Amino acid sequence: MLTSAQVIVLATPAFLALIAIEFAVGRLRGRDSYRWPDAMASIGLGVLSQLVAVGTRFFGIGIYAIAYEQVALWRLPADAWWVWLAALLGYDFLYYVYHRFGHRVALGWAAHAVHHQSEDYNLSTALRQTGSGFLLGWIFYLPLALLGVPPLVFASVALIDLLYQFWVHTQQIGRLGWFDRWFCSPSNHRAHHAVNDRYLDRNYGGILIVWDRLFGTFVEEDDADPCVFGTRSPLRSWDPISANLQVYRELLQTSRAARRWRDKLRVWIAPPGWQPADVAARDRKPAFDLARVARYDPPQQPARLAAAALLFVAALAATSVLLWNAQRWPLVLSLAVGLVVLALLVAVARLTTPPPAAMLAAR
Repeated sequence: MLTSAQVIVLATPAFLALIAIEFAVGRLRGRDSYRWPDAMASIGLGVLSQLVAVGTRFFGIGIYAIAYEQVALWRLPADAWWVWLAALLGYDFLYYVYHRFGHRVALGWAAHAVHHQSEDYNLSTALRQTGSGFLLGWIFYLPLALLGVPPLVFASVALIDLLYQFWVHTQQIGRLGWFDRWFCSPSNHRAHHAVNDRYLDRNYGGILIVWDRLFGTFVEEDDADPCVFGTRSPLRSWDPISANLQVYRELLQTSRAARRWRDKLRVWIAPPGWQPADVAARDRKPAFDLARVARYDPPQQPARLAAAALLFVAALAATSVLLWNAQRWPLVLSLAVGLVVLALLVAVARLTTPPPAAMLAAR
């Protein structure tokens, strides 16, 4: 039986082919949504997320399997179609809850923000995933173990829910009529990724958008208010390590600056952006202004960009080999290859970030 990592390896050529098709369609339409340094950064973060998953399998299926063995109220049959359908619906609902947590609680946002940092919106954005989601994500799916959903079924529907969400990250597909009313669609998910006041913290559904309609978090995309993508605290970097640590670093700085212990702890569980009064008084941040949003877009030198592309391809190849063999490789070997891939991705980021002198000259 294939592991989820091996399924991702097999799906990768399809992902890349669809990205190439989307790029070509955008160019033909005069609506190109790609900048290659950003696309490589997004895909690279997906690579890093998969590498972390190799070393944290226990937090995914491991804890779930233990909970299933120890606390399941009953054991549902893994060969019944209705179990698969119920498990998929249950997983999608719990994903809605987890996704909403990731936007409304600072510690959740620290992990999830990685997925939103790209200021472009295309299929490569779908692959931009966090490396720290394993820390808390497993907690939200334990109700399925309690209800007796077998680990094999759980792992399968989790992969289905994840793969479904790939195609909705595009600007090349418009509204889809009745489909938009029931399902997460490109239009619905574009609104989710936007930083406009109208769209902020809406449309959390993974496969079904019905959850948002039921719980009051749905908003329609409005042509009169075009989506602006990214986060309200922009990363302004292609570096994968900085991307994963950005919000954690900000929370730690705010927590350390707070005088009261209650506030030091509240920083982590309050809504994103919350500051204690004493910190806010010393660190007055200007109100978010959509009109002042400017994309991070440093000038590129063709030779450096070409070198970055070669290193990026090498990182993808090494990752595919690692993910395919991770189940039988010694942990030390997997770790060594993973560190090589991380070094390659950091090198890609540095090559696509011109030296300060070049950036000043471009201005």
